[in-house]
Amino acid sequence: MIYSMTGYGKSVLQLPTKKINIELKSLNSKNLDLNARMPSIYREKELDIRKLLADKLERGKIDFSIYVEMTAEDTSTQINEPVVKQYINQLKKVVDGDEIELLKMAVRFPDALNTVREEIDETEWKAIQNEIISAIELINNYRLDEGKVLEKDFKNRIKIIDELLEKVITMDPERIVGVRERLTKGVEELKEKYDENRFEQELVYYIEKFDITEEKVRLKNHLDYFIEALNSTDSNGKKLGFISQEIGREINTIGSKSNYAPMQQLVVQMKDELEKIKEQLLNVL
Repeated sequence: MIYSMTGYGKSVLQLPTKKINIELKSLNSKNLDLNARMPSIYREKELDIRKLLADKLERGKIDFSIYVEMTAEDTSTQINEPVVKQYINQLKKVVDGDEIELLKMAVRFPDALNTVREEIDETEWKAIQNEIISAIELINNYRLDEGKVLEKDFKNRIKIIDELLEKVITMDPERIVGVRERLTKGVEELKEKYDENRFEQELVYYIEKFDITEEKVRLKNHLDYFIEALNSTDSNGKKLGFISQEIGREINTIGSKSNYAPMQQLVVQMKDELEKIKEQLLNVL
């Protein structure tokens, strides 16, 4: 079971005087890269929010947002009546003017308006926390669905590599015969006398350098281990990445040792499938 790092979750909380929208978006990243946007009133809770998101989402480039829409008359700004009246009285001494015009001027002066700092209502915050958890559940469900698509693709490509490996195994004896025949023919074309026993010893030694028995066994084991890791209960993209590197190492060694065009063609196909796996692994949690 694997999770994608790509996801989206949104939850909406309707309160008597406001509507609170909570959004979560995530993309792939090597580590946790969290960006949080919220009204200043909730800033004191930012560390708690970050800890919750880190525990539940683990990794990825994550954008978290809280948007507040006021749905009723509710303002934290009030007119400072004594100050405004004092300004109007002072203005009357300077100019003759309509009360309304003087009021328009007075409210623009310093301290004419008082902004009361809002305090977080704990009951309201508890409701917001529950909605954040709901948004996290939604984004994780999204990630799981994306992960299932990736898992299906990985299994299909690993199967293709496994089938290509079987062709390599079947072809290997034919390859060794071909290498032996080419070397023997090359020596015979020199039309020089040579010690057949010594030549046979050197031939065996030379062919041993092209032996890929160990690489075939290790590659098969790595492919099986990749599927085993896919089927585990946790999602570990980094672990799958390490296994894919080992798969690539064995494929490359088979290619460098093959010295046989039909086998090298199979190796190219295996590399192509593995590159597609590596690209997709960048998006696995």
